[in-house]
Amino acid sequence: MDAIRLSIFANRIDAVCGEMGATLQKSAFSPNIRDRLDYSCAIFDAQGELCAQAAHIPVHLGSMAFAMRDVVSTISWSAGDMIVLNDPYKGGTHLPDVTLIAPLFVNDVLTGFVVNRAHHADIGSDTPGSMPLSSDLSEEGLIIEPSLLVKNDELDQQYFAKLMAHMRNKQESSGDFIAQIAANRRGLIRLQALIDKMGCDDYLKSLHQLNAYAEVLANNSLNDIADGEYCFADVLDDDGQGTNDIVIKVRITFERGAISVNFAGSAKQVAGNINCPLSVTAAAVYYVFRCLMPPQTPACAGSFKNIRILAPDFSVVNARFPAAVAAGNVETSTRIVDVVLGALAKAIPERIPAASHGSMNNLAMGYVGDANLPAWDYYETIGGGMGASVSHDGLDAVQTHMTNTLNTPIEALEMKYPVRVSRYEIRRGSAGIGKHCGGEGLIREYEFLAPAQVTILSERRNHQPWGLKGGDGAKTGINQLNKNVLSAKQTFKVRQGDVVCITSAGGGGYGRVIKRPVDSDVAKND
Repeated sequence: MDAIRLSIFANRIDAVCGEMGATLQKSAFSPNIRDRLDYSCAIFDAQGELCAQAAHIPVHLGSMAFAMRDVVSTISWSAGDMIVLNDPYKGGTHLPDVTLIAPLFVNDVLTGFVVNRAHHADIGSDTPGSMPLSSDLSEEGLIIEPSLLVKNDELDQQYFAKLMAHMRNKQESSGDFIAQIAANRRGLIRLQALIDKMGCDDYLKSLHQLNAYAEVLANNSLNDIADGEYCFADVLDDDGQGTNDIVIKVRITFERGAISVNFAGSAKQVAGNINCPLSVTAAAVYYVFRCLMPPQTPACAGSFKNIRILAPDFSVVNARFPAAVAAGNVETSTRIVDVVLGALAKAIPERIPAASHGSMNNLAMGYVGDANLPAWDYYETIGGGMGASVSHDGLDAVQTHMTNTLNTPIEALEMKYPVRVSRYEIRRGSAGIGKHCGGEGLIREYEFLAPAQVTILSERRNHQPWGLKGGDGAKTGINQLNKNVLSAKQTFKVRQGDVVCITSAGGGGYGRVIKRPVDSDVAKND
């Protein structure tokens, strides 16, 4: 296959994933999927190796790429099946992320899979938003082991009813599940059409060539990294259960084109929910290395063929059942990105940015419901400052690294829930100063119009995002209830009229500056 035909094939298979995503978004009921775009879609081959993915959520996609081979090898597949799962220790990430897998058979031969993963604000946790301050996986909601949701293209109504029995808003939850089924069905139709047009043999040969091409691009992109070991360590603020300054260490070894990423020395798994399964750790590692590759590098298994990941069992980066993991997927994954970037900065500082704001600033809220007030669940992440680089200032007020979601539009939030967003602005002066300055954080303030329960899972409240090459670190974030400072991770009840304010961290600066601006200059520039 010549370069032009290979490029056309790569774009066609990527377009299948993109259309799956569009179907999921347009069909979904919840703001999490419809407005925030907290979902991902991908295609795998018959062995569970990644073939293509849309530009969705890195923590979803990397973890699927790492875990799918083990998942699909344990199941006896038939045409018309769809498997549902969310178990973090059996192919998932954390319980709100629900995965649907559908096989494609061509002439009665298993040829591949289409997969989507979407975040459900209600997955049966006692805490609204299903992101509790937990200490055991069972506290985080309904655990779905790989199970048949669709058989012979028919929804298993009895099993589906059992799932919905755990949800507070059955209409919204069922709508999101059905949207995921629709997305996979659209993916099967489009992938089948592509294979019919090409022929199955040419399709499989094209996948092989695509992986080989991706491997070449991946290797070439890392050729300027000298063989050797590069180490870095950083800490998580706390686990919400009394353990502070939780260490994550990494040692990256480059040797003749092979890459080993070893997390030996990282903290043991903790009582709180910042633990993460190895698939989430892998997602963070894959993300960083993918950022170093050319934009045209295919998103397939060949891109990561030479990367080996090692992590101690029963550690915060390779937890074991029944460790709680709700925040590991969002907060620990983000810190893993920081430590991998920090290690690589010692090898290729001109290609690595300073630390970004370092948290998804998770806010879950809702009401369990009673005779007077209806039940509701809502969850969102909040952006912050991006780290500066050798050539550019960091971006202000953006989602960074392991999340790729949007903010929920204020109109959508206020129309659906008893909450008013009374303040939403850039946090001036939060960025790290440098030759290139980091991005500024965000301030987002919520006034509650009815009683609710709120959970905050955040980071970089005690330890600032670091700068590089002499650049300053950024200001840490702040959580407040009625102007009283809260801890990084906290759950609490609010009354009508209470105000919660999330102030996110900025991004670190890059490069030393000889003359630093004084406060009056900063105010003048603002």
